[in-house]
Amino acid sequence: MRFLKFIIAAGITFGFILLLNTYSAFGLAQLPAFGKWLDPFGGFWNNARSQEQFGDKSFHLDGLSAPAKVVYDERLVPHIFAETEADALFVQGYVEARHRLWQMDLMARASAGRLSEVFGERTLEVDKLQRRKGLAHGAEKAVTGWVESAGDRLDPFMKYIDGVNAYIDQLEEKDLPMEFKLLGYKPEKWTALHTALITKRMAQTLCSRESDLETTNTLRELGPEVYALLFPEYNPKQTPIVPDEELDFLSDTSLSPAVGQLHSPAFRRPEPQGPEFLGSNNWAVAGSKTANGYPILCNDPHLALTLPAIWFELQIHTPEYNAYGVSIPSFPGIMIGFNENIAWGETNGSQDVLDWYELDWVDDTHTKYRFDGEIREVEYRVEEIKVKGRKTVIDSVRYTHFGPIVYDASEETGQEELAMHWIALDKPDRFEPATFMDLNKASNYQEYLAALENYISPTQNFVFACKDGDIAIWVNGRLPIKEPQEGTSIQIANSSDDLWNTFIPQNELPHVYNPASGFVGSANQHSTSPKYPYYYNGHFDDFRGRILHRALGQMDSITVDDMRALQNSNYSIRAEEGLPLLLQNLDTTELNTVQSGLLKLLKDWDYRYSGDSRAAILFEEWWDAFYRRSWDEFYTLDSEMSMRYPEDWRTIDLLATDPLNVFWDDKRTEEREGPGDIITLAFLDMYENLKPQLEKSNYTWAQHKPIDIMHLSRIDALSRKGIAVPGNPSALNASNNPSGPSWRMVVELGPEVKGYGIYPGGQSANPASPYYDQMIEDWAAGAYYELHLLKSPEELETPVLIQNFHPGKGHQH
Repeated sequence: MRFLKFIIAAGITFGFILLLNTYSAFGLAQLPAFGKWLDPFGGFWNNARSQEQFGDKSFHLDGLSAPAKVVYDERLVPHIFAETEADALFVQGYVEARHRLWQMDLMARASAGRLSEVFGERTLEVDKLQRRKGLAHGAEKAVTGWVESAGDRLDPFMKYIDGVNAYIDQLEEKDLPMEFKLLGYKPEKWTALHTALITKRMAQTLCSRESDLETTNTLRELGPEVYALLFPEYNPKQTPIVPDEELDFLSDTSLSPAVGQLHSPAFRRPEPQGPEFLGSNNWAVAGSKTANGYPILCNDPHLALTLPAIWFELQIHTPEYNAYGVSIPSFPGIMIGFNENIAWGETNGSQDVLDWYELDWVDDTHTKYRFDGEIREVEYRVEEIKVKGRKTVIDSVRYTHFGPIVYDASEETGQEELAMHWIALDKPDRFEPATFMDLNKASNYQEYLAALENYISPTQNFVFACKDGDIAIWVNGRLPIKEPQEGTSIQIANSSDDLWNTFIPQNELPHVYNPASGFVGSANQHSTSPKYPYYYNGHFDDFRGRILHRALGQMDSITVDDMRALQNSNYSIRAEEGLPLLLQNLDTTELNTVQSGLLKLLKDWDYRYSGDSRAAILFEEWWDAFYRRSWDEFYTLDSEMSMRYPEDWRTIDLLATDPLNVFWDDKRTEEREGPGDIITLAFLDMYENLKPQLEKSNYTWAQHKPIDIMHLSRIDALSRKGIAVPGNPSALNASNNPSGPSWRMVVELGPEVKGYGIYPGGQSANPASPYYDQMIEDWAAGAYYELHLLKSPEELETPVLIQNFHPGKGHQH
């Protein structure tokens, strides 16, 4: 069945590419030869036979110092046994390239702005933007900084690179991953730059979001007083990662609204921003709160879901350490996982570390600007963008001492040229890859701290638990020391006094160690309350952290099953606080029988976005309609300029405390509405919008908001679409198409460490493989697999594949 599915998918895929090229300017000349594609020995048929090649395999590879062995378990998870860390990472590079090479290639190309070399002119604008944002330039600086600061840690890092190339070097054309054959190109030699590029791609996902332009426009339109009312920086109901009682030092700092304004005309953001919250959770509970007295650590990062999945599951065993978890293919070591002594994991910090600056240009060509009383000249970086089927495109990007000028001025849109400063592009003075390499072998809290000292960007909340009973969490990364409200809007910077250029000391970053509460945790909420003496801004979740802290605070005698259930919790404080206010203000006098039935469903709802819930659909659509009617002025202005919208928590708070607020009036009508009028109209909007769906008696939340897990090529035939899952961005199970829990892990740190985990996908990137997407159904159902932390290869009774690696000239037999 899978073979048939693959053949159909391959045919559709080829037809899709054929269609695209037929209608493109460069025509069919860029397609791979049709005969090669259908070649039964080297075309896609060879991939259909599956590249896992089950049985025993032996390899002789230059670069190994001693024999190594890999045994694959029932889910194709490789368990790597090697005599040294360098050999283990060499084998990791080989194994990850074997199963995920095209994914690695595509991620590096996407970051570098090199997609057009493969896809042609249709990705040219994407590549131009990536070059102008400076990701490739930042990656080059990263490699330089790593080499300068790595010391003896560079060798095992480079062994991973060597392992990737060992696989590429022995790869025959007939065994190329399907996508290389389809697109007619071969993988290039892997370098440290490729790995650095993928770290910049992750930084772009996790720490490039800001609202400087939106805040500037909104502040100008509303004025400081109204802006302050609608956009307070901190929710007083928030439960921060580090409670006030755990802060080493406090401040009386109070937050006020941003006051800086852009002097140039307002304009729209040239490109849409990514999703505001991706929604990750992590926590650790001390043995004092668990049923058997052992600490438990949990982590579920929520990222865009793709096939192949972002994560690759593996074990690394050496005489020095024994670790298990997931990596991002292209990067040595395990990023989220556990060993025989500790467990660790991460969520995103969400601090804003990207700022925009308006420059004091002194010439019409915008090549010179005034700063610190001096005239400075921009530097040019010439970007040569190779385009398949077209001449190379040249783009000269101007760089200031802040960073690049990303967007050109536009008289049509009023867009101004602004300089971008993003921490992720700064040259690092630490060897960042050592963070995870050292976590893999850490055995206690002190070694965990030492590993974190290498880390710079993107800011992450590193949770920790140890067999000796310690638990901790550190908000870790390079965070600038800012003046209050600095970086919330576009800044006019004429002197060094206007800029941040120092960073919060490592030992003063927010952290908690063995708190009296018996637990630590994060869910992308604020790191601290405003009493923390250092100001920071960003985009923080206002609901999931509260659910997490409430639940853990109420629990005792905790078990692994309790923690798995909490990761899958669909309960929403947003619904808990928002729905009663909607019901309280709804005018029910004119409701018909069907509408009254819907109202009863809502009154009986338990605020859980369960897969079989119908009330969850009603609330979500009612809230959306209410929100749009309440903030209609913002939607009107947003058609002309990019605007910032009030957050849900603030909307709920205003509804509860300020019924006379002028914004409850719908400006599209002549009457002066109050919140009851808006809420009633929104209820009727919801009813009309959902009429077709409500006629189906079995229509549920899981059907209303399904998840699509798309192949990286965006080809439907290789994707899994319409997966029915529970959850909501405001719940711990923060599923929101196309994002969701990308890896769920629960680890109990007893005498024998026990781990459980799952991700939505499979280990293989080959669509013909039985290990391509076989975990999706179990993931959607909230199930977990036991994670095998083997002590020897022989401990795995029935491996599906054994690979023996020997030093020597590269060959396979």
